[in-house]
Amino acid sequence: MKLSKFVEVLEDIAPLNYCEDFDKERIGLVIDTGGDVNKAAVSLDPTNFVFEEAARLDCDLLITHHTLIFDSIFKVSKVLSNTLKIALANEISLYVMHTNFDAAPGGVNDILAELLGLSMVDACGIGRVGFVETMDIKEFSAFVAKTLNTHVQWIGNGDVKRVMVVSGSGFSQKYIDMAVENDADVLVSGELRHSAIRYADAVGLSLIDATHYATENPAMKRLCEMLPVESVFIEHDPGVSVLLK
Repeated sequence: MKLSKFVEVLEDIAPLNYCEDFDKERIGLVIDTGGDVNKAAVSLDPTNFVFEEAARLDCDLLITHHTLIFDSIFKVSKVLSNTLKIALANEISLYVMHTNFDAAPGGVNDILAELLGLSMVDACGIGRVGFVETMDIKEFSAFVAKTLNTHVQWIGNGDVKRVMVVSGSGFSQKYIDMAVENDADVLVSGELRHSAIRYADAVGLSLIDATHYATENPAMKRLCEMLPVESVFIEHDPGVSVLLK
């Protein structure tokens, strides 16, 4: 399949106009080596390990959620140079679908909401909000940990019935306020910060940190099922260890 046609398929899955403003120059075809796509690899991050695996598996295209180059650059570091060398030497193009895939129908947050059993789901910014069977916050946190196969942190107390999910890093005041405005009992996201803990406590919202990786990775796995050529998912867990007090 021609790369240009494959890109059209990806843009149907996650239209570019769904992205956040900051993301407009960071998504789409980031590395274009041309040619056909006979086999695609999918992963969360474009790491050296992932590119090497894609090359070993004879993939022509790597599709990731996070981009390789986030800010404008004027000098190429050794780290970036090494990654580009692997991609270009093996003629692997890179396509990035980030906040457009977060927000798109059937995308990252819809899949996260589905996995966590939300019903009567509505869009809420790039996130989703819906209902679960009522349980206390500790029980729901344990359910999230088991379902997403990850460690979690949580704050708050009381029962959980209405849940908002924002994949990745969603503990900003913007999304905490949005969760409260939509009558959510808890916000599930990743990368919990001290300021978010204090603010959520002040407005009476529980928070569950299920990690950036675990809230986004399942959707990238699911993406393989949506692609028109043979596709493989490359797992690259960040390998975070947790030591309890």
